[in-house]
Amino acid sequence: MNAYWSTVDTPVGAFTAVVDAEGVVLASGWTADVTDLTSLVASELRPDTLVRQTDLGAVTKAVSRYHDGELDAVDGFPVRQRSGAFLRHAWDVLRTVPPGSPVTYSELAALAGRPAAVRAAASACARNAAALFVPCHRVVRTGGSLGGFRWGLDVKQWLLDHESSFGHEH
Repeated sequence: MNAYWSTVDTPVGAFTAVVDAEGVVLASGWTADVTDLTSLVASELRPDTLVRQTDLGAVTKAVSRYHDGELDAVDGFPVRQRSGAFLRHAWDVLRTVPPGSPVTYSELAALAGRPAAVRAAASACARNAAALFVPCHRVVRTGGSLGGFRWGLDVKQWLLDHESSFGHEH
C-alpha cells in the first residue's frame, strides 16, 4: 500500500502528516522526520511505500488553518488507527473534546464510559498516532499540570494556549 506524506511549517515547528491513498490520516505530529510517524502506525495499516508530496490538499490546508486560529479546521477528517475497542472508543471521544476546554485523564476515562480506566485513557493518548486530528493535547493531569506529550511539553502548552486565546469563536 502506498501512503503520502508532507511537512509544513507551523508557529510551533514542523508538522508532518501521513495519509493513505484515500486521504485518510494514518499519522501526524510535530516533526520533520516521517519515520517518527510511520513507527506509530499499526502494523496492518503501515504503508509499504511512502511518497513525499509538497502538499496533501485538504489535510495540509486544515493543518495551516488550525495553526492560524481556525480551531475546528481539523475536525471531521477521517483518521484510521487500530487497537483494542477501548482505545478506539477513547480516540473517538477525544475528537469531541472542544478546543479551549481540556479534560483530565480521569474525565476522559469517564467520558469513554470506563471511569476507573484512567491508565487506559492515558494509554489512548500515548498511543495516538494522529496528533491534532485526534487532539490528545487536550488531556491534562488532575490539577492542571500538562502530563506527557510525544511532541514535547512546549508544543502541548503552545496548543493549549493557542486554543484558549481563540476561545470558541470558530
